[in-house]
Amino acid sequence: MTETITSRSVRPATGAPPALGGLGLFTVLLAAALPLIDFFIVNVALPTIGADLSAGEAVLELVVAGYGVAYAVLLVLGGRLGDLFGRRRLFLGGMAAFGLTSLACGLAPDAWTLVAARVAQGASAAAMLPQVLATIQATTTGPRRAKAMGLYGATAGLSMVAGQILGGVLVAADIAGTGWRSVFLVNVPVVLVGLFLAARAVPETRSARPEPVDVPGTFLLAASILTLLVPLTEGRAAGWPLWTWLSLAAFPFVAAAFYAVERGADRAGRTPLIPPSLFAIVPLRRGLLLLVPFSIGFSGFMFVIAVALQQGAGRGPVAAGLALAPLAVVFFLFSLAGPRLVARYGTRVVPTGAVLHALGLGLIALAAWRSWPDLGIVELLPGAAVAGAGQALQLPVTVRVVLSEVPAARAGVGAGVMTTTQQASLALGVATLGTLFLSLTPGMGMRDALVATLLVQVALVVLTGLLGLRLPRTID
Repeated sequence: MTETITSRSVRPATGAPPALGGLGLFTVLLAAALPLIDFFIVNVALPTIGADLSAGEAVLELVVAGYGVAYAVLLVLGGRLGDLFGRRRLFLGGMAAFGLTSLACGLAPDAWTLVAARVAQGASAAAMLPQVLATIQATTTGPRRAKAMGLYGATAGLSMVAGQILGGVLVAADIAGTGWRSVFLVNVPVVLVGLFLAARAVPETRSARPEPVDVPGTFLLAASILTLLVPLTEGRAAGWPLWTWLSLAAFPFVAAAFYAVERGADRAGRTPLIPPSLFAIVPLRRGLLLLVPFSIGFSGFMFVIAVALQQGAGRGPVAAGLALAPLAVVFFLFSLAGPRLVARYGTRVVPTGAVLHALGLGLIALAAWRSWPDLGIVELLPGAAVAGAGQALQLPVTVRVVLSEVPAARAGVGAGVMTTTQQASLALGVATLGTLFLSLTPGMGMRDALVATLLVQVALVVLTGLLGLRLPRTID
Protein backbone atom coordinates (compact mmCIF):
# COMPACT_ATOMS: atom_id res chain seq x y z
CA MET A 1 0.00 0.00 0.00
CA THR A 2 1.40 3.41 -0.93
CA GLU A 3 1.57 5.87 1.94
CA THR A 4 1.91 9.62 1.60
CA ILE A 5 4.36 10.86 4.22
CA THR A 6 6.40 13.93 4.93
CA SER A 7 10.16 14.10 5.03
CA ARG A 8 9.96 14.04 8.81
CA SER A 9 8.44 10.57 8.83
CA VAL A 10 10.25 8.86 5.97
CA ARG A 11 10.69 5.18 6.58
CA PRO A 12 14.18 3.75 6.16
CA ALA A 13 14.75 1.24 3.39
CA THR A 14 14.60 -1.56 5.94
CA GLY A 15 10.91 -0.87 6.52
CA ALA A 16 11.50 0.12 10.13
CA PRO A 17 8.96 2.53 11.63
CA PRO A 18 9.84 6.23 11.76
CA ALA A 19 11.79 7.18 14.86
CA LEU A 20 10.44 9.58 17.48
CA GLY A 21 13.17 12.09 18.27
CA GLY A 22 13.70 14.05 21.45
CA LEU A 23 11.65 17.04 20.29
CA GLY A 24 8.85 14.77 19.13
CA LEU A 25 8.79 13.01 22.49
CA PHE A 26 8.66 16.35 24.29
CA THR A 27 5.74 17.40 22.09
CA VAL A 28 3.64 14.29 22.67
CA LEU A 29 4.33 14.43 26.41
CA LEU A 30 3.22 18.07 26.42
CA ALA A 31 -0.02 16.93 24.81
CA ALA A 32 -0.36 14.11 27.34
CA ALA A 33 -0.11 16.62 30.17
CA LEU A 34 -2.86 18.94 28.93
CA PRO A 35 -5.96 16.71 29.36
CA LEU A 36 -4.88 15.52 32.81
CA ILE A 37 -4.04 19.02 33.99
CA ASP A 38 -7.48 20.16 32.86
CA PHE A 39 -9.23 17.38 34.74
CA PHE A 40 -7.75 18.63 38.01
CA ILE A 41 -7.18 22.34 37.37
CA VAL A 42 -10.81 23.23 38.07
CA ASN A 43 -10.90 21.68 41.57
CA VAL A 44 -9.62 24.81 43.31
CA ALA A 45 -11.43 27.12 40.85
CA LEU A 46 -14.95 25.73 41.45
CA PRO A 47 -15.86 28.10 44.33
CA THR A 48 -14.89 31.11 42.22
CA ILE A 49 -16.74 29.77 39.17
CA GLY A 50 -19.85 29.17 41.25
CA ALA A 51 -19.82 32.69 42.70
CA ASP A 52 -19.17 34.38 39.35
CA LEU A 53 -21.72 32.41 37.29
CA SER A 54 -24.29 31.91 40.07
CA ALA A 55 -24.01 28.16 39.61
CA GLY A 56 -25.33 25.63 42.10
CA GLU A 57 -23.49 22.57 43.34
CA ALA A 58 -25.08 20.18 40.81
CA VAL A 59 -24.07 22.38 37.86
CA LEU A 60 -20.53 22.78 39.21
CA GLU A 61 -20.21 19.01 39.46
CA LEU A 62 -21.21 18.84 35.80
CA VAL A 63 -18.30 21.18 34.97
CA VAL A 64 -16.03 18.43 36.28
CA ALA A 65 -18.09 15.39 35.25
CA GLY A 66 -19.02 16.61 31.76
CA TYR A 67 -15.36 16.77 30.81
CA GLY A 68 -14.43 13.49 32.49
CA VAL A 69 -17.33 11.46 31.12
CA ALA A 70 -16.96 12.69 27.52
CA TYR A 71 -13.24 12.03 27.74
CA ALA A 72 -13.70 8.50 29.07
CA VAL A 73 -16.50 7.58 26.64
CA LEU A 74 -14.58 8.50 23.48
CA LEU A 75 -10.99 7.49 24.30
CA VAL A 76 -11.10 4.01 22.75
CA LEU A 77 -12.81 5.41 19.65
CA GLY A 78 -10.05 8.03 19.42
CA GLY A 79 -7.42 5.31 19.49
CA ARG A 80 -9.19 3.32 16.79
CA LEU A 81 -9.54 6.38 14.53
CA GLY A 82 -5.82 7.08 14.93
CA ASP A 83 -5.00 3.53 13.84
CA LEU A 84 -7.32 3.97 10.87
CA PHE A 85 -6.61 7.49 9.58
CA GLY A 86 -3.14 8.20 10.97
CA ARG A 87 -2.11 9.00 14.52
CA ARG A 88 -0.34 12.26 13.69
CA ARG A 89 -3.41 13.51 11.82
CA LEU A 90 -5.72 12.74 14.77
CA PHE A 91 -3.15 14.18 17.17
CA LEU A 92 -3.03 17.51 15.33
CA GLY A 93 -6.81 17.66 14.92
CA GLY A 94 -7.46 16.77 18.54
CA MET A 95 -4.94 19.29 19.81
CA ALA A 96 -6.40 22.08 17.66
CA ALA A 97 -9.89 21.23 18.90
CA PHE A 98 -8.63 21.19 22.49
CA GLY A 99 -7.32 24.73 22.07
CA LEU A 100 -10.60 25.97 20.57
CA THR A 101 -12.76 24.34 23.24
CA SER A 102 -10.47 25.69 25.97
CA LEU A 103 -11.05 29.16 24.52
CA ALA A 104 -14.81 28.49 24.58
CA CYS A 105 -14.57 27.49 28.25
CA GLY A 106 -12.65 30.64 29.10
CA LEU A 107 -15.19 32.86 27.33
CA ALA A 108 -18.33 31.07 28.58
CA PRO A 109 -20.97 33.67 29.57
CA ASP A 110 -22.94 31.35 31.86
CA ALA A 111 -22.66 28.04 33.67
CA TRP A 112 -24.49 25.86 31.14
CA THR A 113 -22.36 27.18 28.28
CA LEU A 114 -19.33 26.28 30.36
CA VAL A 115 -20.68 22.75 30.88
CA ALA A 116 -21.23 22.32 27.12
CA ALA A 117 -17.76 23.63 26.35
CA ARG A 118 -16.25 21.26 28.91
CA VAL A 119 -17.99 18.29 27.27
CA ALA A 120 -16.56 19.35 23.91
CA GLN A 121 -13.14 19.82 25.52
CA GLY A 122 -13.27 16.29 26.89
CA ALA A 123 -14.18 14.93 23.45
CA SER A 124 -11.24 16.71 21.81
CA ALA A 125 -8.89 15.38 24.49
CA ALA A 126 -10.13 11.88 23.65
CA ALA A 127 -9.04 12.38 20.05
CA MET A 128 -5.58 13.63 21.05
CA LEU A 129 -4.41 11.56 24.01
CA PRO A 130 -4.55 7.96 22.64
CA GLN A 131 -2.24 9.03 19.82
CA VAL A 132 0.48 9.85 22.35
CA LEU A 133 0.89 6.31 23.67
CA ALA A 134 0.23 4.76 20.26
CA THR A 135 2.94 6.92 18.67
CA ILE A 136 5.43 6.01 21.39
CA GLN A 137 4.60 2.32 20.95
CA ALA A 138 4.92 2.49 17.16
CA THR A 139 8.10 4.58 16.93
CA THR A 140 10.32 3.33 19.77
CA THR A 141 11.81 0.02 20.82
CA GLY A 142 13.96 -1.40 23.60
CA PRO A 143 15.55 1.04 26.07
CA ARG A 144 14.19 4.06 24.19
CA ARG A 145 10.65 2.78 24.60
CA ALA A 146 11.24 2.01 28.28
CA LYS A 147 12.54 5.53 28.83
CA ALA A 148 9.67 7.10 26.88
CA MET A 149 7.03 5.08 28.73
CA GLY A 150 8.64 5.94 32.05
CA LEU A 151 8.54 9.63 31.14
CA TYR A 152 4.89 9.28 30.09
CA GLY A 153 3.95 7.77 33.43
CA ALA A 154 5.89 10.48 35.26
CA THR A 155 4.21 13.17 33.15
CA ALA A 156 0.77 11.75 33.86
CA GLY A 157 1.24 11.70 37.62
CA LEU A 158 2.94 15.07 37.81
CA SER A 159 0.27 16.66 35.60
CA MET A 160 -2.52 15.58 37.94
CA VAL A 161 -0.83 17.28 40.89
CA ALA A 162 0.46 20.27 38.93
CA GLY A 163 -3.04 20.94 37.57
CA GLN A 164 -4.37 21.58 41.04
CA ILE A 165 -1.41 23.78 42.00
CA LEU A 166 -1.59 25.74 38.74
CA GLY A 167 -5.33 26.25 39.13
CA GLY A 168 -4.87 27.89 42.52
CA VAL A 169 -2.08 30.16 41.30
CA LEU A 170 -3.97 31.28 38.20
CA VAL A 171 -7.23 32.02 40.04
CA ALA A 172 -5.42 34.10 42.65
CA ALA A 173 -3.24 35.89 40.09
CA ASP A 174 -6.38 37.14 38.28
CA ILE A 175 -4.35 37.85 35.14
CA ALA A 176 -5.82 40.87 33.31
CA GLY A 177 -8.98 40.47 35.37
CA THR A 178 -9.71 37.02 33.93
CA GLY A 179 -10.06 35.30 37.33
CA TRP A 180 -11.10 31.64 36.97
CA ARG A 181 -11.21 31.96 33.18
CA SER A 182 -7.42 31.89 33.04
CA VAL A 183 -7.39 28.21 34.05
CA PHE A 184 -8.82 27.47 30.59
CA LEU A 185 -7.33 30.32 28.56
CA VAL A 186 -3.80 29.28 29.55
CA ASN A 187 -4.24 26.24 27.27
CA VAL A 188 -4.50 28.35 24.12
CA PRO A 189 -0.84 29.50 23.83
CA VAL A 190 0.35 26.06 24.94
CA VAL A 191 -1.70 24.42 22.18
CA LEU A 192 -0.31 26.85 19.57
CA VAL A 193 3.24 25.92 20.57
CA GLY A 194 2.31 22.24 20.58
CA LEU A 195 0.82 22.41 17.07
CA PHE A 196 3.92 24.19 15.76
CA LEU A 197 6.22 21.54 17.22
CA ALA A 198 4.01 18.58 16.29
CA ALA A 199 3.85 19.60 12.64
CA ARG A 200 7.66 19.37 12.53
CA ALA A 201 8.67 16.67 14.97
CA VAL A 202 5.90 14.04 15.32
CA PRO A 203 6.05 11.30 12.64
CA GLU A 204 2.96 9.86 11.03
CA THR A 205 2.11 6.26 11.87
CA ARG A 206 -0.94 4.09 11.40
CA SER A 207 -1.85 0.48 11.79
CA ALA A 208 -0.56 -1.79 9.01
CA ARG A 209 -4.02 -3.39 9.03
CA PRO A 210 -6.43 -0.57 9.86
CA GLU A 211 -9.64 -1.78 11.43
CA PRO A 212 -13.08 -0.19 10.84
CA VAL A 213 -15.02 1.45 13.64
CA ASP A 214 -17.24 -0.90 15.65
CA VAL A 215 -20.44 1.17 15.81
CA PRO A 216 -22.52 -1.12 18.10
CA GLY A 217 -19.56 -1.54 20.45
CA THR A 218 -18.94 2.21 20.56
CA PHE A 219 -22.54 2.96 21.53
CA LEU A 220 -22.67 0.20 24.16
CA LEU A 221 -19.35 1.25 25.71
CA ALA A 222 -20.60 4.84 25.89
CA ALA A 223 -23.87 3.67 27.45
CA SER A 224 -21.98 1.55 30.00
CA ILE A 225 -19.81 4.44 31.14
CA LEU A 226 -22.69 6.91 31.18
CA THR A 227 -25.06 4.70 33.19
CA LEU A 228 -22.37 4.29 35.86
CA LEU A 229 -20.61 7.64 36.08
CA VAL A 230 -23.45 10.14 35.55
CA PRO A 231 -25.68 8.98 38.46
CA LEU A 232 -22.70 8.54 40.80
CA THR A 233 -21.46 12.03 39.97
CA GLU A 234 -24.77 13.86 40.05
CA GLY A 235 -26.79 11.72 42.47
CA ARG A 236 -25.88 13.32 45.80
CA ALA A 237 -26.25 16.93 44.62
CA ALA A 238 -29.56 16.08 42.91
CA GLY A 239 -30.92 14.28 46.00
CA TRP A 240 -30.71 10.79 44.46
CA PRO A 241 -33.86 10.97 42.28
CA LEU A 242 -35.36 7.86 40.70
CA TRP A 243 -33.42 8.18 37.46
CA THR A 244 -30.09 7.76 39.27
CA TRP A 245 -31.14 4.41 40.72
CA LEU A 246 -32.62 3.24 37.41
CA SER A 247 -29.38 4.18 35.65
CA LEU A 248 -27.23 2.32 38.17
CA ALA A 249 -29.53 -0.71 37.93
CA ALA A 250 -29.17 -0.67 34.15
CA PHE A 251 -25.35 -0.51 34.24
CA PRO A 252 -24.58 -4.25 34.71
CA PHE A 253 -27.00 -5.21 31.94
CA VAL A 254 -25.57 -2.67 29.49
CA ALA A 255 -22.02 -3.71 30.38
CA ALA A 256 -22.94 -7.38 29.86
CA ALA A 257 -24.47 -6.53 26.48
CA PHE A 258 -21.27 -4.69 25.50
CA TYR A 259 -19.14 -7.70 26.43
CA ALA A 260 -21.44 -10.10 24.56
CA VAL A 261 -21.38 -7.98 21.39
CA GLU A 262 -17.59 -7.59 21.52
CA ARG A 263 -17.00 -11.30 22.15
CA GLY A 264 -19.35 -12.23 19.32
CA ALA A 265 -17.59 -9.89 16.91
CA ASP A 266 -14.19 -11.23 17.97
CA ARG A 267 -15.24 -14.87 17.44
CA ALA A 268 -16.81 -14.06 14.08
CA GLY A 269 -13.56 -12.56 12.82
CA ARG A 270 -14.89 -9.00 12.81
CA THR A 271 -13.14 -6.11 14.56
CA PRO A 272 -14.61 -5.18 17.95
CA LEU A 273 -13.94 -1.82 19.55
CA ILE A 274 -12.19 -3.55 22.47
CA PRO A 275 -11.17 -7.05 21.38
CA PRO A 276 -11.69 -9.42 24.34
CA SER A 277 -8.66 -11.31 23.05
CA LEU A 278 -6.57 -8.26 24.00
CA PHE A 279 -7.10 -9.21 27.64
CA ALA A 280 -5.31 -12.50 27.03
CA ILE A 281 -2.14 -10.39 27.34
CA VAL A 282 -1.32 -11.01 31.00
CA PRO A 283 0.63 -7.77 31.71
CA LEU A 284 -2.18 -5.67 30.21
CA ARG A 285 -4.89 -7.45 32.19
CA ARG A 286 -3.09 -7.33 35.52
CA GLY A 287 -1.83 -3.79 35.03
CA LEU A 288 -5.32 -2.48 34.24
CA LEU A 289 -6.69 -4.20 37.32
CA LEU A 290 -4.14 -2.33 39.46
CA LEU A 291 -4.72 0.98 37.68
CA VAL A 292 -8.40 1.08 38.72
CA PRO A 293 -8.02 1.40 42.53
CA PHE A 294 -4.92 3.57 42.13
CA SER A 295 -6.74 6.11 39.93
CA ILE A 296 -9.90 6.07 42.05
CA GLY A 297 -7.86 6.87 45.14
CA PHE A 298 -5.69 9.48 43.44
CA SER A 299 -8.51 11.59 42.00
CA GLY A 300 -10.64 11.20 45.10
CA PHE A 301 -7.77 12.46 47.26
CA MET A 302 -7.10 15.48 45.03
CA PHE A 303 -10.77 16.51 45.04
CA VAL A 304 -11.29 15.97 48.76
CA ILE A 305 -8.13 17.77 49.85
CA ALA A 306 -9.02 20.78 47.66
CA VAL A 307 -12.48 21.05 49.22
CA ALA A 308 -11.21 20.45 52.76
CA LEU A 309 -8.44 23.04 52.57
CA GLN A 310 -10.64 25.76 51.04
CA GLN A 311 -14.04 25.25 52.65
CA GLY A 312 -12.90 23.68 55.92
CA ALA A 313 -9.46 25.04 56.74
CA GLY A 314 -10.17 28.43 55.15
CA ARG A 315 -7.21 28.40 52.78
CA GLY A 316 -7.26 30.46 49.60
CA PRO A 317 -6.79 28.86 46.18
CA VAL A 318 -3.01 29.46 46.15
CA ALA A 319 -2.45 27.97 49.60
CA ALA A 320 -4.73 25.04 48.78
CA GLY A 321 -2.82 24.33 45.59
CA LEU A 322 0.68 24.86 46.98
CA ALA A 323 -0.04 22.56 49.93
CA LEU A 324 0.53 19.73 47.44
CA ALA A 325 3.82 21.12 46.10
CA PRO A 326 5.94 18.66 48.17
CA LEU A 327 4.00 15.77 46.65
CA ALA A 328 4.66 17.07 43.14
CA VAL A 329 8.39 17.67 43.71
CA VAL A 330 9.03 14.27 45.28
CA PHE A 331 6.91 12.55 42.64
CA PHE A 332 9.06 14.11 39.93
CA LEU A 333 12.36 13.14 41.58
CA PHE A 334 11.33 9.55 42.23
CA SER A 335 9.93 9.23 38.71
CA LEU A 336 13.39 10.04 37.35
CA ALA A 337 14.88 7.27 39.49
CA GLY A 338 12.12 4.82 38.61
CA PRO A 339 13.64 3.26 35.43
CA ARG A 340 16.89 2.46 37.26
CA LEU A 341 14.99 0.93 40.16
CA VAL A 342 12.88 -1.17 37.80
CA ALA A 343 15.98 -2.34 35.93
CA ARG A 344 17.45 -3.54 39.23
CA TYR A 345 14.44 -4.75 41.20
CA GLY A 346 11.78 -5.32 38.54
CA THR A 347 8.12 -4.60 39.24
CA ARG A 348 8.57 -5.23 42.98
CA VAL A 349 8.98 -1.46 43.21
CA VAL A 350 5.18 -1.24 42.77
CA PRO A 351 4.18 -2.89 46.08
CA THR A 352 7.05 -1.01 47.73
CA GLY A 353 5.54 2.20 46.38
CA ALA A 354 2.15 1.15 47.76
CA VAL A 355 3.65 0.81 51.26
CA LEU A 356 5.11 4.34 51.02
CA HIS A 357 1.84 5.67 49.58
CA ALA A 358 -0.22 4.22 52.44
CA LEU A 359 2.26 5.57 54.99
CA GLY A 360 2.06 9.04 53.44
CA LEU A 361 -1.73 9.05 53.54
CA GLY A 362 -1.61 7.95 57.16
CA LEU A 363 0.69 10.88 57.98
CA ILE A 364 -1.68 13.28 56.20
CA ALA A 365 -4.62 11.87 58.18
CA LEU A 366 -2.64 12.28 61.41
CA ALA A 367 -1.77 15.87 60.52
CA ALA A 368 -5.43 16.64 59.83
CA TRP A 369 -6.48 15.06 63.13
CA ARG A 370 -3.90 16.92 65.21
CA SER A 371 -3.62 20.31 63.47
CA TRP A 372 -7.11 21.08 62.11
CA PRO A 373 -7.95 23.71 60.95
CA ASP A 374 -4.31 24.89 60.81
CA LEU A 375 -3.57 22.62 57.89
CA GLY A 376 -1.15 23.95 55.28
CA ILE A 377 2.03 23.12 53.43
CA VAL A 378 4.12 22.72 56.61
CA GLU A 379 1.70 20.35 58.32
CA LEU A 380 1.13 18.32 55.15
CA LEU A 381 4.78 18.22 54.04
CA PRO A 382 5.89 14.89 55.59
CA GLY A 383 2.84 12.95 54.45
CA ALA A 384 2.68 14.58 51.02
CA ALA A 385 6.38 13.89 50.38
CA VAL A 386 6.14 10.21 51.36
CA ALA A 387 2.89 9.75 49.40
CA GLY A 388 4.46 11.38 46.33
CA ALA A 389 7.38 8.94 46.47
CA GLY A 390 4.99 6.01 46.70
CA GLN A 391 2.83 7.21 43.83
CA ALA A 392 5.90 7.71 41.61
CA LEU A 393 6.93 4.09 42.16
CA GLN A 394 3.48 2.85 41.14
CA LEU A 395 1.98 4.83 38.25
CA PRO A 396 4.86 5.06 35.70
CA VAL A 397 5.75 1.40 36.19
CA THR A 398 2.13 0.27 35.83
CA VAL A 399 1.76 2.21 32.58
CA ARG A 400 4.85 0.45 31.22
CA VAL A 401 3.51 -2.94 32.30
CA VAL A 402 0.08 -2.45 30.67
CA LEU A 403 1.48 -1.69 27.22
CA SER A 404 4.67 -3.76 27.36
CA GLU A 405 3.38 -6.63 25.21
CA VAL A 406 0.70 -4.91 23.10
CA PRO A 407 1.56 -5.43 19.39
CA ALA A 408 2.44 -2.27 17.46
CA ALA A 409 -0.49 -2.91 15.09
CA ARG A 410 -2.87 -2.58 18.05
CA ALA A 411 -1.04 0.28 19.73
CA GLY A 412 -3.99 2.65 19.34
CA VAL A 413 -6.48 0.16 20.76
CA GLY A 414 -4.18 -0.70 23.67
CA ALA A 415 -3.56 2.96 24.44
CA GLY A 416 -7.28 3.71 24.23
CA VAL A 417 -8.17 0.86 26.58
CA MET A 418 -5.58 1.97 29.14
CA THR A 419 -6.47 5.65 29.05
CA THR A 420 -10.20 4.85 29.17
CA THR A 421 -9.65 2.70 32.25
CA GLN A 422 -7.59 5.43 33.87
CA GLN A 423 -9.97 8.26 33.01
CA ALA A 424 -13.13 6.38 33.98
CA SER A 425 -11.46 5.48 37.29
CA LEU A 426 -10.41 9.10 37.87
CA ALA A 427 -14.02 10.20 37.33
CA LEU A 428 -15.24 7.36 39.53
CA GLY A 429 -12.87 8.46 42.30
CA VAL A 430 -14.33 11.96 42.40
CA ALA A 431 -17.85 10.51 42.31
CA THR A 432 -17.34 7.92 45.07
CA LEU A 433 -14.74 9.30 47.49
CA GLY A 434 -15.97 12.85 46.88
CA THR A 435 -19.56 11.80 47.60
CA LEU A 436 -18.44 9.90 50.71
CA PHE A 437 -16.57 12.93 52.05
CA LEU A 438 -19.37 15.40 51.35
CA SER A 439 -21.99 13.03 52.81
CA LEU A 440 -20.01 12.49 56.04
CA THR A 441 -19.22 16.18 56.58
CA PRO A 442 -22.64 17.37 57.91
CA GLY A 443 -22.73 14.71 60.61
CA MET A 444 -19.05 14.27 61.49
CA GLY A 445 -17.55 17.66 60.73
CA MET A 446 -15.03 18.26 57.99
CA ARG A 447 -11.97 17.15 59.94
CA ASP A 448 -13.36 13.73 60.83
CA ALA A 449 -14.87 13.31 57.37
CA LEU A 450 -11.45 14.02 55.84
CA VAL A 451 -9.71 11.52 58.11
CA ALA A 452 -12.34 8.84 57.41
CA THR A 453 -12.05 9.35 53.64
CA LEU A 454 -8.26 9.17 53.81
CA LEU A 455 -8.49 5.86 55.67
CA VAL A 456 -10.77 4.49 52.93
CA GLN A 457 -8.14 5.52 50.41
CA VAL A 458 -5.49 3.69 52.45
CA ALA A 459 -7.56 0.54 51.95
CA LEU A 460 -7.47 1.14 48.18
CA VAL A 461 -3.70 1.56 48.33
CA VAL A 462 -3.37 -1.74 50.20
CA LEU A 463 -5.31 -3.33 47.35
CA THR A 464 -2.93 -1.84 44.76
CA GLY A 465 -0.01 -3.25 46.74
CA LEU A 466 -1.49 -6.74 46.70
CA LEU A 467 -2.26 -6.48 42.98
CA GLY A 468 1.30 -5.26 42.41
CA LEU A 469 2.59 -8.60 43.68
CA ARG A 470 0.85 -10.27 40.71
CA LEU A 471 2.56 -8.19 38.03
CA PRO A 472 5.19 -9.86 35.83
CA ARG A 473 8.57 -9.53 37.56
CA THR A 474 10.28 -7.95 34.57
CA ILE A 475 9.21 -5.51 31.83
CA ASP A 476 10.43 -5.62 28.24
